[in-house]
Amino acid sequence: MLTFFTILIVLALLMAFRVPIAFAMGIAGTLGLAAQLGVRPALAVLERTFFDTSASFILVAIPLFILMAELLTAGDVTRRAIVACQSWIGHIKGGLAIATVAASVILAALVGSSTASTAAMAASAFPEMRAHKYSDRLSTAVVSVGGTLAVVVPPSIVLVVYGVLTETSIGKLFIAGIIPGLLTASGLALVIKIIAHTTDQAPKGDPFVLKKAVKDSRHVIPMVLLMLAVIGAIYGGIASPSEAAALGVMGSLLIVLLQGTLSFVQFNKSVSGAIRATVMIVAIVGCSAIFSNYLAFTRITHRMLEFVATTDMSRETIMAIIILVLLIMGMFMDQLAILSLAMPLAFPTAMALGYDAVWFGIVVTKTVEIGLLTPPLGLNAYVASAQTRVPLGTIFRGILPFLGMEVIVLLVLLFFPQITLFLPELMTR
Repeated sequence: MLTFFTILIVLALLMAFRVPIAFAMGIAGTLGLAAQLGVRPALAVLERTFFDTSASFILVAIPLFILMAELLTAGDVTRRAIVACQSWIGHIKGGLAIATVAASVILAALVGSSTASTAAMAASAFPEMRAHKYSDRLSTAVVSVGGTLAVVVPPSIVLVVYGVLTETSIGKLFIAGIIPGLLTASGLALVIKIIAHTTDQAPKGDPFVLKKAVKDSRHVIPMVLLMLAVIGAIYGGIASPSEAAALGVMGSLLIVLLQGTLSFVQFNKSVSGAIRATVMIVAIVGCSAIFSNYLAFTRITHRMLEFVATTDMSRETIMAIIILVLLIMGMFMDQLAILSLAMPLAFPTAMALGYDAVWFGIVVTKTVEIGLLTPPLGLNAYVASAQTRVPLGTIFRGILPFLGMEVIVLLVLLFFPQITLFLPELMTR
């Protein structure tokens, strides 16, 4: 046990000195294995573990979904989605902010990355809201919270990583995220309407012009059809997540080529961006497996399960503790770091308590989604601030009412699991 706490201190120190989470976990796990087994056996475990994890076929979905998002962003398709949503509902009070949330749902279904979605919204939607006299406080808050939808709405990279770490069906996780994602978007729109009707932060936009709305929607229809094709292929059992991701890449490439919005330079940048992001994620997954192996050899996970089996605490209380720990971690870490650190212990505990793996995955991703908005880290707020030059304090104040709605949605998912499991259960019938 003394060695275990020493390794935890080493891990904490590495993270404090800003060593990337993948390398911090890999170094700490390797040192722990060396102390537990000896240097040569530890290196053998290290080699086998990293290779087995990184060679997993399901990881193919990660670079493909990222490349799909990069192509659509480089081809200006994401900006056009924002313009189309604004044309349809931007004329009502608070309409531009609600249109930003609607566009965020579309981007989430195509981008899969919260920070990328936030950056796209900050670059495209924020100037439009500022031009229509929306307060910076509300505008930046909407941009930040809209970006978090990419964590739950498929094809979420966070759900893919959770599926790989816990060996849970990624297809079912994707389908399970649809209703919680739409529920979250509806909650955010409700908060915007309340703010619009009780304050002067969200005036009306330009008058509605049907001809303009239809014209702006022409370029978005292919993107929506692609989104439905990717999700429909997974839901109908026609394709695995990896195959559906390949379909998404092919479709997105065809869209941007036919619309003539992608240059060869932009294509190269898209491929390079996808490679960089993929290497980072695979490194996190592989090094997390090394640390998990160390935990297995120390029998910490086994002792945790024994505690769960013998404790007098109810399973609801233990789940509440897990959620609280994840929320606290979310204040200081990004979502992938939280998953890689917490899942080796939290997932076996939840399974021992009899919870469903798919439901737990959605609850976990919803919890880390909230962490993207909470200070002091609040990654999405930092991205929005960097793009818009609005002070962080202003953004965090604007986020507060949305955080309340996020917590309400999380509680609804906790108390009513069938909301999450309804669609995945239909897949198996």
